[in-house]
Amino acid sequence: MNTTVIVLIVVAVIVVLVVVALLARRQRKRQLDQKRVEASEHREQAETSGRKAEQARLAAEEQTERARKEQTAAEEHRQQAQEIDPDVDE
Repeated sequence: MNTTVIVLIVVAVIVVLVVVALLARRQRKRQLDQKRVEASEHREQAETSGRKAEQARLAAEEQTERARKEQTAAEEHRQQAQEIDPDVDE
């Protein structure tokens, strides 16, 4: 082989390696961008779920408070009935 052919082969190999490296870098960048988008979607879903959970918790607390008040009112009515009922022995 003469020197020119060897130099051309080496240059071609270097060019191929550079192209492969550039393509690999571009592919990695695409994958990272895709993962960033996916992570952002997960964060949005987590935020939405968190808001719904907080709303449900607040609604449950309100319902619990209403139930306590109704229970207290019912107990007061029972006591009044006990006091008023002539058939109840004291």
